[in-house]
Amino acid sequence: MRILVVGAGAVGGYFGGRLLDAGRDVTFLVRPQRAAELARTGLVIESRLGDVRRDAPTVTADALRTPYDLVLLSCKAYDLDDAIASFAPAVARDTAILPFLNGMRHLHTLDACFGASRVLGGLCFISATRGPHGEIVHLNENHTLAYGERDGARSPRMERIAQAFAGANFDARATDTIVQEMWEKWVFIAAGAGLTCLMRATVGDVVAAGGADVAVALLDECAAIAKHAGVPVRPQAMERGRATFTAPGSTLAASMLRDMESGGRTEADHVIGALLRLAPDPRSCPLLRLAFLHLESYDARRARERPAT
Repeated sequence: MRILVVGAGAVGGYFGGRLLDAGRDVTFLVRPQRAAELARTGLVIESRLGDVRRDAPTVTADALRTPYDLVLLSCKAYDLDDAIASFAPAVARDTAILPFLNGMRHLHTLDACFGASRVLGGLCFISATRGPHGEIVHLNENHTLAYGERDGARSPRMERIAQAFAGANFDARATDTIVQEMWEKWVFIAAGAGLTCLMRATVGDVVAAGGADVAVALLDECAAIAKHAGVPVRPQAMERGRATFTAPGSTLAASMLRDMESGGRTEADHVIGALLRLAPDPRSCPLLRLAFLHLESYDARRARERPAT
């Protein structure tokens, strides 16, 4: 199976690097600057679960000509249109596109461009970042991929993908409930990003300040929107969420908070705004609305202080 990984950042570089290290046929679609960097240093993963340093096959968008069997897509939501334009030449009749973006809105965009039959459902759980020299730093022990046909079918291509992922040093799981799981992750991510960005603090800091009830209330608001949309969060997922967001001493913080603290762009609209727009009435979720307003205000200030050139 020929696998094209779009980008070699924290997520794509990590999972693509693990597949490459396991001997799979992997190519990274990258910008020229990242291609030059990888040519100098190789792909480097630093992880308590095992380091990787490998030569990384790369291709740039202007040189992409041949189709691939599987496209792994983990770009930021605000880069989706550019990513689609870059990997489109790799998509043939039988190509499967496996996106790991948060939320659900990206599925509509990909469906419109390539047809729903080519687009799988997927999600990942990992905390990773790029180091100062381009290395990928794995920050904890979680490195999970879940994927599946959106209609729940057990298709032959699911078997081929499972074979490609087998033996790589990460946890991969095919599931027939991927849409449900994507919604549940969306609720979790929106609540976690809303909480930690609004408070500019980790979950443990919020709990120490006496805000555990606020964390639970924000999670409940997000879950209520999912229920209104026809995808209620399962009880066990809610229990995990409540335990996660009320854990004393937790160092958990959303990657969106890291984006804010570094002065970068955020996925606020794709993750929080898109969920908020599905609410029957924004007044029914005041905490989520406040978190979104906080993030939108940050983006407005960032745009004012860093005008496009």
